[in-house]
Amino acid sequence: MADTKAKEEELNFTKEQFSLTMIPGKFARFLRNCVIFQFIRFIIINVKMIIVVQKSH
Repeated sequence: MADTKAKEEELNFTKEQFSLTMIPGKFARFLRNCVIFQFIRFIIINVKMIIVVQKSH
């Protein structure tokens, strides 16, 4: 029973369907792996959260 369900799920994901998905470019991959950029994003998100919390009190 489990094998037939797995085979049905595999049929839903054919190569034609995956060829329509977007692949990130070099710059996007660089930003995702850049520790400095991720740290800056982390700081910006935290500042935004602090502002939202301050507005609610």
